[in-house]
Amino acid sequence: MDKKKNISMAVIKRLPKYYRYLKELLKNDVERISSKELGEKIGFTASQIRQDLNNFGDFGQQGYGYNVKDLYNQIGLILGLDREYTAVLIGAGNIGQAIANYRFNENGLNIAAIFDANPKLIGIKIRDVEIKDIDYLDSFLAENNIDMGIICVPRNNAQAVCDKLVKGGVKGIWNFAPVDLVIPEDVMVENVHLSESLLTLIYLLHDQEN
Repeated sequence: MDKKKNISMAVIKRLPKYYRYLKELLKNDVERISSKELGEKIGFTASQIRQDLNNFGDFGQQGYGYNVKDLYNQIGLILGLDREYTAVLIGAGNIGQAIANYRFNENGLNIAAIFDANPKLIGIKIRDVEIKDIDYLDSFLAENNIDMGIICVPRNNAQAVCDKLVKGGVKGIWNFAPVDLVIPEDVMVENVHLSESLLTLIYLLHDQEN
């Protein structure tokens, strides 16, 4: 049995945080760090860090800690950052434009095309990527090997867009629409529901006041 199949989603979701903090340590010329020191920076216990990393191998040395550069590179490999992923973004409204302007290429993501149904947006370029008519999405997917679809359309259109992406061979969906998508088992989806995140924060504020 593949050991990775047994790793919990909670552990997987912590990996990007490790990666981000290790990147900052490298920028500050830190060569090695103990699990205790790393935990203090991130807000995890030393035991939690060791348990998380032990899921993927033996990275530290007793009495030495972790080599920051090596651990950063290893986590990058675990996350799959040894290759580039190509995406299409559907929906060039406010959220879509904000995402298109972000430097995701530093994390191995290349946005190959942007699509929208608004004629006023067609032809506009965001970071040198031209916004295309949504009618050309099917043919673009057929002609290009696309790994990921980024959905930034209204909830009423999200499932139809998702269906087009799946039909076009896309295996990963990054969904910013406030709706839960119906997808095949072999397609991965990561939902970013902004309203749910906001309501969680409001709850925490309310709970603190009472």
